[in-house]
Amino acid sequence: QVQLVESGGGLVQAGGSLRLSCAASGRTFSSYAMGWFRQAPGKEREFVAVISRRGVSTDYADAVKGRFTISRDNAKNTVYLQMNSLKPEDTAVYYCAARLLVVAVQPADFGSWGQGTQVTVSS
Repeated sequence: QVQLVESGGGLVQAGGSLRLSCAASGRTFSSYAMGWFRQAPGKEREFVAVISRRGVSTDYADAVKGRFTISRDNAKNTVYLQMNSLKPEDTAVYYCAARLLVVAVQPADFGSWGQGTQVTVSS
C-alpha cells in the first residue's frame, strides 16, 4: 500500500483559489490511479476528481467541472488539485486516495487514503 499525506487546505473567500497537494510514499506511485474526494459535515464522502496512472485521462464530478483541475507529477510522487472559483458549498475535508492500476470514482474502490485537509470557503 501507499502512504498519503495531503496539504494546502485553508480558509479562502468565495471566488478564490487553493491548490491541494498529496504526497505519496513508496516507489510505485505510477502504478496507482489517484483520486480526490471530499466530505462535508453530515454528508457522505463524495467523488471530486480522478487521474490515471500516467496522467493521460482525468474525470471530474459535475459540481467541480471547469473549476478544479487534477494533475500529477510521478517524479515527485505527488498529485495536485487546483481549485479555482471556489464556492461556499466546496467547504469540506478533502482526501486523496490511491487505487492500484485502474481509475474509479467510488470511495469503496480506493484502498489507500490520506488523513484529509480542511478547505473552508467563506461567503
